[in-house]
Amino acid sequence: MPMLDVHIPDGALRPEAEAALLDRITEILIRHEGFDPADPVTRSVSWLFLHRPAAVYVGGEPADAPRYKVVPSVPEGQLDARKRAGVIADVTEAVLDAEDGAWPRDPGRVWVFPTEIPEGHWGGYGRIRPLATILARLTGHDRDRARDLAAQRIAESRTEHTRLP
Repeated sequence: MPMLDVHIPDGALRPEAEAALLDRITEILIRHEGFDPADPVTRSVSWLFLHRPAAVYVGGEPADAPRYKVVPSVPEGQLDARKRAGVIADVTEAVLDAEDGAWPRDPGRVWVFPTEIPEGHWGGYGRIRPLATILARLTGHDRDRARDLAAQRIAESRTEHTRLP
């Protein structure tokens, strides 16, 4: 159940390349969350917001080539360190592929910030949506199995975060 904020300067990509990129980024995040990108239920709750910065400056000067920022947001417990690294690498490659050689292939122009929303802070339908509810809907697991899976993922995520420097 990803939410994506994708910042692409106007005119940086051909319209058809941009449309394909936005679909590819959505699929990348769904896959790294562990779901099927072709599943219509999963796709229906995967939203992407496209932002058009008026300008991008580097060191106080207008950028000499497009700069991109992608902020995928997921409920806590959906991305471990390996999956976050995969999202960053795959999204970066997807953006550079979408440019199709129009600009030098420089991964330093693409920044990706995977963000976990703490349990109890993901809101939809006018209320808190706990990870267990999300997993039950997207995996088809019964409520008890989804609750156990959510508890396991959240515990693993919190353990991982306590080990980070």
